[in-house]
Amino acid sequence: MKYITKSILKKIYKKREKWCHKYDFGNLLIIGGSKLYSGSIIFNALAAYRAGCDVVTIVAPERAANIAASYLPEIIAYPLNCEYFSLKVLDEVLEFVKGKDAIVIGGGMTKRDEVIEFIIEFLKRINLPCVIDADAIYAVSKDLKILKEKFVLTPHAYEFYLLSKEKVENNIKDRIKKVKEFINKSNVKSVLVLKGYIDIIAQKNKIALNKTGSVYMTKGGTGDTLAGILGALLARKVDPFLAACAACYINGKAGELAAKKYGESMLASDLINEIHNVINS
Repeated sequence: MKYITKSILKKIYKKREKWCHKYDFGNLLIIGGSKLYSGSIIFNALAAYRAGCDVVTIVAPERAANIAASYLPEIIAYPLNCEYFSLKVLDEVLEFVKGKDAIVIGGGMTKRDEVIEFIIEFLKRINLPCVIDADAIYAVSKDLKILKEKFVLTPHAYEFYLLSKEKVENNIKDRIKKVKEFINKSNVKSVLVLKGYIDIIAQKNKIALNKTGSVYMTKGGTGDTLAGILGALLARKVDPFLAACAACYINGKAGELAAKKYGESMLASDLINEIHNVINS
């Protein structure tokens, strides 16, 4: 067991070749949003770009996709002719997987029955590294057998309860114990990131702890930024466990920098604007 330090960034961000080009540093697909929610997928995309991803494509229900596309020119957003994901759009969404390096799924999708069915079936069909966040965690809690070694789960305490049926205390020893027990009992091969004051990153016999972060990171969207950063690193073909460790460090450190400036007024977008300072440091 070890604490993650700044040195981890050197394993991710290396000197670029002079003749590098677009797609050398990741082509990420983000699946999320609904008639009700569009913010999560925007945070995913912006954080992924700031973390160094070359191209980010969002696939979302029409209203969410249109809002995302109008937010920033760099965001590519494909609008599905629906208000919520369902099996009706599964084949259409699967077409967008072709040529991508990694996927982020879950933000703003809702827990409607048809959405859960879509997420489960989609995850069964893919074989790319994938960040499973938010409503997608709720979906996979119904069938842990669909989890693959390339997947990374990013639950907070309640979402971990949905997965494991175990409540965790605000105590790092208790959390480590229950994370280990869950991985061993369930035989889940995916990477698991239990978010908190200290993040726990675990997979099989590996475990690491991340202490970066701020008490002001309770604002909505700071989990979405973590998912976006992690998606960017997976798209750069970084090993999932290493990517999860680095993403937690970057997200937490960027949150610290934003919190120093804004305190109670800090927003998730403020965190995104500090990612470059963490990477360039």
